[in-house]
Amino acid sequence: MSSQRLTYTTDLTNEEWQILEPLLPPEKTGGRPRKYPLREVINGIQYVLRTGCAWRLMPHDLPHWQTAYQTFRAWRQDGTWLRLHDQLRAEVRTRMGRHAQPSAAIIEAQTVKTTETGGATATTARRKFMGANAISSLRRRLSSCVSSSMPPI
Repeated sequence: MSSQRLTYTTDLTNEEWQILEPLLPPEKTGGRPRKYPLREVINGIQYVLRTGCAWRLMPHDLPHWQTAYQTFRAWRQDGTWLRLHDQLRAEVRTRMGRHAQPSAAIIEAQTVKTTETGGATATTARRKFMGANAISSLRRRLSSCVSSSMPPI
């Protein structure tokens, strides 16, 4: 990674970084220091999430793909992304004059798996197959929703 690189539209702005930086987990004590600045790692994660490219196809002027992926994966597993999302959502709602926590939610009918008749009829091979497709579709939709509704990091 060069010291000067072209910017991508997915890069954090200075204003976004100032908001996000205090919310990020601190660097672990001991061990090797970070090879890449955390802002650049997040820029790499943003690039993959917004462009949809494979991790291994990240541009070479961003941090190494494994660094970005390992950070993304670790933060997903330890709840960092969820915590960031919740904190940023609360901040946005407060600035809009609303309560920090939403008081209601909307559930789209297409995303709720139900059976009309239940019992043996609901477990025929055709319905099982349709149910598996519906769950797979829901998983894709939720994944894209979570990715697209991620806070602008």
